[in-house]
Amino acid sequence: MRVYVPATVAMLRRLVADGELAAVGGTAFALTPALRESYASGDTEELEYAAMLDAARASLRLLAAELETDEKAQARRAVVSADLEGVQLRPDLDAAVVKLAGPVPLLRVAAVHLDLEAAEPAVRAAAAVIDAADLGDEDAEFTLGDAEDHELAWYAPQELPFLLELL
Repeated sequence: MRVYVPATVAMLRRLVADGELAAVGGTAFALTPALRESYASGDTEELEYAAMLDAARASLRLLAAELETDEKAQARRAVVSADLEGVQLRPDLDAAVVKLAGPVPLLRVAAVHLDLEAAEPAVRAAAAVIDAADLGDEDAEFTLGDAEDHELAWYAPQELPFLLELL
């Protein structure tokens, strides 16, 4: 199953160094039957994109935690796409949420999605208000929308070490 694992730049660095990525809480996102049922229409590609966007929003939560301890952390959303077996559906949490059986090996990574430098101010602002947005604060939702207007760039797994050197 193709899964979308929320991450941060620091987590991507660990992925390259260790050869695997430990998803926080084993949580990832995927095109699940529950996600497919929640949309009136949409092909597989569109629904997988929706799952990836859920992972990108979860990346903001991870980034918010990093920024609390390191205000110089790189404010870029990151999502790791991987093809994995043994994925457990978690519709009790949300339509696209899945639980991974273990760490994601670098060899199973299909792509890495990452914000470009231009997105950093909007992403930093969104990370600061993600909890308020979840609670319905309209200003926070607007700030979150500014970050989500930035498309994540796509990188092949073999490009990741070189990409990280440039950051």
